[in-house]
Amino acid sequence: MEAMAPDRATALFFELFSGLPRQGPGTTASTRRALGLVPDVGPRTRVLDIGCGTGAQTLVLAHGSPAHIVAIDNHPPFIDALNREARRLRLTDRLEARVADMRSLDFADGSFDLIWCEGAIYNVGVEAGLRNWRRLLRPNGHVALTEVCWRKPEPPAECTAFWNREYPAIRDTAALVEAVEACGYETVGHFPLPASAWWDDFYGPLQDNVTAFRRRHRDEPDAQELADQCQHEMDIWHACSDFYGYEFLVLRVR
Repeated sequence: MEAMAPDRATALFFELFSGLPRQGPGTTASTRRALGLVPDVGPRTRVLDIGCGTGAQTLVLAHGSPAHIVAIDNHPPFIDALNREARRLRLTDRLEARVADMRSLDFADGSFDLIWCEGAIYNVGVEAGLRNWRRLLRPNGHVALTEVCWRKPEPPAECTAFWNREYPAIRDTAALVEAVEACGYETVGHFPLPASAWWDDFYGPLQDNVTAFRRRHRDEPDAQELADQCQHEMDIWHACSDFYGYEFLVLRVR
């Protein structure tokens, strides 16, 4: 079949992923646990949340600390939704969401004490993100990120094939820690996200979206193919989730 036009492909993608509590794996408890590994977060702390989506973790950071937070994402409806919620919760004095591209951030050097990036750094690559964003951090600044890792060796062939196609940079946790430290950071702590991080606020609601999306686009092959791809991703997780998962890392600039 012919490839979808870029505008239609983007529109279908965001339609399928609209209304989700989160745009990737994560939990409130995990965000809080990672925030607890960052020392001295106070009213003068400036946080940059990169790839914030609709801001599930951003709001946890805002409720869990007195820090000032700038949250960025490249999808304007996500930013609009987060700013509406910040207004509703009366957080606008210290929470601002902006449309921006994580590949070309125009903040001044040393603007932030903490960079937060849940489920998004893969878009630029862990090493590239850590090296490019480092200039934004003040001395002794911190980075908190999540990244998918292998949990066990010798995953099933279908699982290996899926990740080799979708994200060949996946590695085990030890290799990830070694890689981030080679970028000039020290690891303050790290821990795995639970299986619930994938299902409760992400795949579970996405499964409902896929079902409704298929009905709305019943006679549209390109939309059905997109739904098939999402379903395959969820099927791989159901069959092989013992072999991979997200790791939360908190790092400090050396």
